[in-house]
Amino acid sequence: MSAVSPAEIRTFRVEDDAERDAYVLAHAESSLFHLSGWRKAVQDAFRHEPRDLLAWRDGRIVGCLPLMRCSRLGGGSHLISSPYGVYGGPIGETAEDVAGLVEEAKRMAEKLRVGRLELRCEQDLGLGLELSDLYVTYVTELPETPEEVLARMPKRARAEVRKARDRHGLVLEEGSEYLDDLIRMFHSSKHALGSPGLPAKWYRALKRHLGDHLVLHMAKREGEPLACLMSFLFRDTIMVYYIGVAPGANHTYSATGFACAGIQQWAIANGLKTYDLGRSRSGSGSSKFKKNQGIAPAPLHYAYHLVKSEGKPTFNPSNPKTAILQKTWRKMPQWLARQLSSPISRYLP
Repeated sequence: MSAVSPAEIRTFRVEDDAERDAYVLAHAESSLFHLSGWRKAVQDAFRHEPRDLLAWRDGRIVGCLPLMRCSRLGGGSHLISSPYGVYGGPIGETAEDVAGLVEEAKRMAEKLRVGRLELRCEQDLGLGLELSDLYVTYVTELPETPEEVLARMPKRARAEVRKARDRHGLVLEEGSEYLDDLIRMFHSSKHALGSPGLPAKWYRALKRHLGDHLVLHMAKREGEPLACLMSFLFRDTIMVYYIGVAPGANHTYSATGFACAGIQQWAIANGLKTYDLGRSRSGSGSSKFKKNQGIAPAPLHYAYHLVKSEGKPTFNPSNPKTAILQKTWRKMPQWLARQLSSPISRYLP
């Protein structure tokens, strides 16, 4: 039996998007962030330069590495897979195809003299790149029936959801009309945390380019919006991605916990099998919340090839040096924080 011939690696063409997306949807290790729609949304909202790589053999796609050249504050750029996403990195038909994509990305990074090549991989590629253990992800299989969602939750979390539903009368609704509510509430939540939000045009671009891969839910009490969540649908998985919460709604009504339980029930009723509560920094508040929902963390294996950068990225809330920035941002009027978030978020991919 003859050996498999090496794949040809080349930069994407827009006319290949349909075939590329079909390949991504069929690949067991792919994610929503490998779809061309994610690239298009990032391009529309943030004007970063697409540099996706595709591997070809015998006239068909056998590998994909979503990649964008993202501008750095103060000049220069990084190559990131995938910006504003939590997963990414190369997928391929063979280990050699994956390695070929990475080698081509490294050559591109060196030629462009970027700061770093950053691959947001779920698994360790084993290719000698520098790794980070900063992030974990929370993914679990859904139970067979909606009724089992609460039954398998830890006792305290289950009690909070029942209290929100039975005592406070919270209900969960699904609908695309909640996009403006999500934008407003997410900005408010990020401001309270001391972090920039994302521009409205980003959410609108996601809705435009991801279509049926996107769903919005709203938790309400007597018609009052308490928590709005944007989730992504990919194959048999629902991923809760953006959460906006009204001030005090979690402390008083456990709005996020209620909504997350309700989304799992909605997902089961719609034939989905896996629940992804997304990425968190190890030891962060969001990480503790997810653990309290009864989901065990799994490490992410972000990989880096450094070109001009002296080390892996450190600008994140885990760095004590960002504390003064967070404090300043929280004190800023919300209208000003929202106005500044749009230009700043371009440099925080």
